This record gives sequence, structure tokens and C-alpha cells, in this order.
Amino acid sequence: MQKESQRIIQISNALHKASDSISILKNITWDDSIKETFFKNNAQKLPVVSYNPYNPEPVLTQIKEVRKLLESDTPIDKWARRIANKLESSALLLNSRGTSDFFKHSSDLFGKPHNTIHNGMCTTYDLAIHFDQLFENIKHLDLGAPTTPSVTAQELAQHMGVAVKEIFGDLAPAVVFDSSLASNVLAGRSKISIRPNARFTDKDIDQLIHHEAHVHVATALNGEAQQHLKILGVEHAGTTITQEGLAIFAEFITGNSDLDRIQRLSDRVLAIQMAIDGADFIEIYRYFLDKTDNKEQSFQNAKRVCRGGLVNGKAPFTKDIVYLEGLIDVHSFLRVAMTSGKLEHLDLLFCGKLDIRDLPALKQLSDMGLITKPKFLPPWIQDKRYLFSYLSYSTFLNKINLENTKDFYKNILI
Repeated sequence: MQKESQRIIQISNALHKASDSISILKNITWDDSIKETFFKNNAQKLPVVSYNPYNPEPVLTQIKEVRKLLESDTPIDKWARRIANKLESSALLLNSRGTSDFFKHSSDLFGKPHNTIHNGMCTTYDLAIHFDQLFENIKHLDLGAPTTPSVTAQELAQHMGVAVKEIFGDLAPAVVFDSSLASNVLAGRSKISIRPNARFTDKDIDQLIHHEAHVHVATALNGEAQQHLKILGVEHAGTTITQEGLAIFAEFITGNSDLDRIQRLSDRVLAIQMAIDGADFIEIYRYFLDKTDNKEQSFQNAKRVCRGGLVNGKAPFTKDIVYLEGLIDVHSFLRVAMTSGKLEHLDLLFCGKLDIRDLPALKQLSDMGLITKPKFLPPWIQDKRYLFSYLSYSTFLNKINLENTKDFYKNILI
């Protein structure tokens, strides 16, 4: 057992070392001058974007060495092999920035909108279209929410700073401003970055605390605290679907999601498919402008789609499909865990940066004493009473065929 533990720790250390030079979002950022030039040209000329050279060879060499240590098809070796494959694809992605090959590697890492998700019945694109049609049906209704975001980035930073201090104490990340962000907020182990000119709704404050702090920061700190398996402290592309799925589910289960949030996620999926089909940056920008009537936000959304790839279409960055796919993945997993009576391992989801498919390996690693229990858990996991009652009701509703009851209720909704 000791020899096997040493082998696993060696593999984890090697993967951790290979991940050191891979930071996808950092390496596909756009300088602020690109936005300034775009608007100086009245949004009529495609942005000109260049990226610093990236040498993938050190990572590829390290991954080759890792694979020599993978001896079997046990859950633990499969776990390590998946991480190795994702790190290799990430290095190749960064090496292909600004070329058509970027889309191939992005698809390998994050998928494509028309890929069938794990339920085997639908795609992320199907879900985005479903939401888009629902929004069209209710867009005339007054939902009782503020029509324009009125919370400044500075006000959000104050709320976030207080929250992370209460949650993490001396380990609380710094709250900083970063104008280069494509998203409004980005969280890591040591800092939460906010785009200084972003605006937020009252709902966004608690939503971002549950999403960024209780999930992204918590799993980063829990992973960093793992003495034996340092790879659990690394946020890499192999963890993105589950990490974002947990974060979006956290918004739902705490009552902090809203239609505007879901529409933003759906619009990004549809925009990615537009880019795959050939839409360029300007067309995508105009798509978002038609949705939001906000030039700044429309530019940032279009940048999210085109960063790293081609601004003239056909090669987008597909990461933003993982939010909806991850939500379905996490929700489905939790419902099956409920119906199977296998809820005792839910805390493992927060022991570090991981994918749901890693759980068989993580259970074994925990039994071997190589994983310690997570210190920081979101409120809905610390107190599982509402989660379990929701899942028990949700699993029953899943058995009801809505088509069989639709006519009855339609006669009421006249």
C-alpha cells in the first residue's frame, strides 16, 4: 500500500508541475487598446489581435513522463490519465492561438454546442434554444426586478470583501479590480478580480458570493490544503464543467439565480454556434447588442467568444458552453445520487478542483488517507436538509410526463 501511495503522489506532483505554465484565460486576454480601437472605428472593423509565443514542448515532455507511471485502467490511473490528456490539449490550445487549430483543441477541452451531453438525449444548444424560446414568451411581463443594473463594481467589491472575510478568515482572497477581464468577475485562490466598469443588479451580489466564493474560492483553498495530492489545487480544463456546474447549481439552490442570468448563459451558447457557422466578431457583437443595447457589455460578450481563436469566424473559444452543460451534469448527478441513496460522498465534490467522473478515484484515494476532508463547504452542503428535500421532490417530478398533462392546464390558461 505504501508503494502505491508513493506512486500516486509522484504522479500528482508530476501533473502539478506540468500545469505550472498552463493558464488558458491569462494567455488569451485582449489588451484594453483593442476595445478602444474597435469603438474608434465605430464598431465597423474587425479587431486585430496578436498573442505572445507559447512553447508547448516542456508540458508535452512532462506529460510523456507522467504516462510512463500510469500502469493500469484502475479508477485512479484513469483519473490521472484524464488530467494528463487535458493538460496536453491545453498546451496545444495555447500553441494554436490565432489559428483555425485553436477551435479543434477548444472542442477537445470544452466540447461544442451540438455535442450530446451526458443524459444522451439533448445538447447544450438544445437547452439554450429552449431557454431562448421561453424568454421570448415572457419578455412582455413585469417580473418585479430592476430593469437596469445599478450596483457599481466598487459596491460589489465592498460586499464581496466582507463576505470572503467571514467565510475564509485569514485565508480570504484579496478583492481587486482588473480592466482586462472578459467576464465581470473572476475568482481564484488568492484573489477575486472585478472589472471596474461593470455594473450589477441587487440579485448579482449574493449570486456572485455563492458562485465565486463558496464554490470557486472554496474548492481552490480546499485543494491547496491537500498535502499529498497537490493537483487537486489546480484549476485546469479537466475540471471546468463540474466547477462551473457546481457554481451555477449553487445559484439555483440558494435562490439567487434569475432569468437574466440564464439568458446570458444561453446567449453565449448561441453566439458560439454562430461563430462556428462563420459569424465574425462584428456579427457576434451586433447579436449581443441587439439583446442588451449595451455596447460595453456586447463587446465583452463577443470577446469571450472570439478570444484565442479567429475574429473572422469558424474558430471560437467554446468554454462558455460548460455553464449550461455543467448545470445539467451536476443536477443529474445529484438526483441520481438521491435515488440511489449514495449521498454520503457529496462533500468530496469540494475537496479540490475535480470532475464528477473523478469520484470513484477520489473515494479510493480518500480511503487510502491521501485526501483530507474539505474545510470550506457552501451553506447548502453544510446543511443538506433543503438540498435533500429539493432533490427528493425533483426526482419525483422527473417521472411525470408533462405532455400528458399539458392539455388539462392549457384549458385553464385561457
